[in-house]
Amino acid sequence: MGHDAPDFEALTRQHKDSVYRQMIRVCGNREDAEDVLIEALLKAYRHLDQLRESEAFRAWLAQIARRVCWQLKEQESLMPLLQLSTLQDEGQEIAADDPGPETQATRRQMKQLFDEAIASLPAGYRSVYELREIEDRPGDEVALKLGISRAAMKSRLHRAREMVRAHLDRALVGEMPKKILLGGNSWK
Repeated sequence: MGHDAPDFEALTRQHKDSVYRQMIRVCGNREDAEDVLIEALLKAYRHLDQLRESEAFRAWLAQIARRVCWQLKEQESLMPLLQLSTLQDEGQEIAADDPGPETQATRRQMKQLFDEAIASLPAGYRSVYELREIEDRPGDEVALKLGISRAAMKSRLHRAREMVRAHLDRALVGEMPKKILLGGNSWK
């Protein structure tokens, strides 16, 4: 590594435990968290030239690890399909265990309600919500991208979550308070 290159070993020693604890929560178990951390460290090492500041290493590594975990979960969710395909290739019949049309319709309806709830957010709240909740970006990155303080980002995210919940409550239960006050402004 060159003169200005970050000390990967020192950064890893400093931040790996914190990222590992995060991955236990994200992945759901210690074994997957260990595998994910190892893969994330390898990817981080291979792409170390993309790290702009050493101070951002932990957030950067955690983001890589979350992606690796999601990929692992996606692979795990595809395994039954691959096994099914293998069994069918071998001529074995499998009883259908997929959700019925009613369940599929309910899922589509819930997704539509959720999309509508997000779309109904005022622009300032929607952008924070989408970046943090949908894209899972770090809070500091969201605040920087939107040109607001971290405290303002947290406040907007909290309010956006409340608005999404209220919208979903209204849609699902049909009873929502007539107004929700946000800094003196009402939101329907």
